[in-house]
Amino acid sequence: MRLFAAVLPPEQAADELSRAVVGLRDGSRDLRWTDRDGWHFTLAFMGEVEEALLPELTERLDQAAHRTEPFPLRIQSAGQFAGAALWAGAAGGVDELRIFAERVNATVRRAGVPLDQHHPYQAHLTLARSGARPRMDLSPYVKALDGFVGTPWEVADLALVRSNLPVDGVPAEQPRYEVIARSPLGGPAPGHPKPGR
Repeated sequence: MRLFAAVLPPEQAADELSRAVVGLRDGSRDLRWTDRDGWHFTLAFMGEVEEALLPELTERLDQAAHRTEPFPLRIQSAGQFAGAALWAGAAGGVDELRIFAERVNATVRRAGVPLDQHHPYQAHLTLARSGARPRMDLSPYVKALDGFVGTPWEVADLALVRSNLPVDGVPAEQPRYEVIARSPLGGPAPGHPKPGR
């Protein structure tokens, strides 16, 4: 199964972003816009993971989440990856998000899941991908979203998500995402109650 670990924005944050991009989606035939159900801040992309590794992986992710206190985050502004993808950025606890991503990546490796070469973490939520050749100029979209500032929320959990690839040959088909586990941040250590309870 194809898996990744992520922070998922709450409904209110997704609603705000959805209203901000609705006008941009019209007339952009060369962009494949992501569905709001798939919006997330990836912490570790694992690709194909053997099902036998799942119990240890989820246990280790629980432990990593337990060692991370909840932190504030909001969706803000936008950027692009060399004309290939348009994304919304993050603000607030970005340093905490980066540290959390590093912790999750190390945890995933310790669980026996190989990851691609390490790259500096760039907090982003993918909004659209370009299939155009040569790459299209996404700067008008980035500029249109430059002033976007979402309402802050508290990141309270880590999601382990299964990615089901789109069916080949189906126009506008999107990947389907299924949350298979959630780990609360700063929660009780697995098998131990919170202090005072």
